[in-house]
Amino acid sequence: MEEGSNGTPLPTAILGCTGLEVTRLGFGTALAAPHKLHWNDESAAELHREVLEAGINFVDTAYDYIDAERRIGELMHDHYDRLVVATKCGCTDTRPTVNASDHVWTRDNLFRGLEGSLARLQRDSVDIMQLHNPTVAECEGGGLVDALEGMRRSGAVRFIGVSTTLPDLPTYLSWGVFDTMQIPYSALEREHEEWIETAAAAGVGIIIRGGIARGEPDVEDEQQKPAARDQWALFERAGLDELRAEGESRSAFVFRYTLSHPAVHTIIVGTTRVAHLHENVAATRRGPLPPDVYAEAKQRLAGAGERPAPAS
Repeated sequence: MEEGSNGTPLPTAILGCTGLEVTRLGFGTALAAPHKLHWNDESAAELHREVLEAGINFVDTAYDYIDAERRIGELMHDHYDRLVVATKCGCTDTRPTVNASDHVWTRDNLFRGLEGSLARLQRDSVDIMQLHNPTVAECEGGGLVDALEGMRRSGAVRFIGVSTTLPDLPTYLSWGVFDTMQIPYSALEREHEEWIETAAAAGVGIIIRGGIARGEPDVEDEQQKPAARDQWALFERAGLDELRAEGESRSAFVFRYTLSHPAVHTIIVGTTRVAHLHENVAATRRGPLPPDVYAEAKQRLAGAGERPAPAS
């Protein structure tokens, strides 16, 4: 277990075949975009300091989270001996939307991204390099697995992974080449629920994104509202408020549901607010939902119309 500054350890898990011990709560940096009025060098320094003090040791970023990589390098490089840092490739420096770039699925672009990421992160190597959501056709057409394996042979990358979803996930799993998979999953987005179990059984390290379903809709985040409200309508239809512990927020309940999946190793939660980080840390320390509550939540979600896709 990773111990925070208050002496209370965060639970950990072994990340599949990598053998890496990672905190069940990871630090996601996709939200660290400059359009947020409250987000600046001072607030970023405070958040990164709190991440370290909480004992979180898994950090996820990407080449097209430009400022995020730079700030990790500036604010966390003295702590790399106790951190596992994962980044992503295939991205470019163009950002037509807040958290996305144009992607170019060629070997040259992957290596260009690796070079840029290492420079921003102030590292000679990265623990995990992940393909940033290509389709199977794009992966095959660009020879991307060969490129990742070349990075690993060079010593610049320890392990290789892919951020993916259905319908590509089963094919990637059948190749047997990826050490980790980053997959969206929560109580409100369950289509990969059984595939997560199948992948973990094959030795793949499971990294979850979207583990709190973007968080309960926030009136201060206009970009978040439409998609978040669509997902959170399911929470109400399933009557999950009745299952929450006293004083527990909806977001914390959804996080603990994600944490309850037996094949989930780490859940990267992105935030730019220290208060949200503290809530996530507290939920992690509280642990998975009680088995009876977890079973009831799954039954209610199924009855409300959200069912996981079959594993085969």
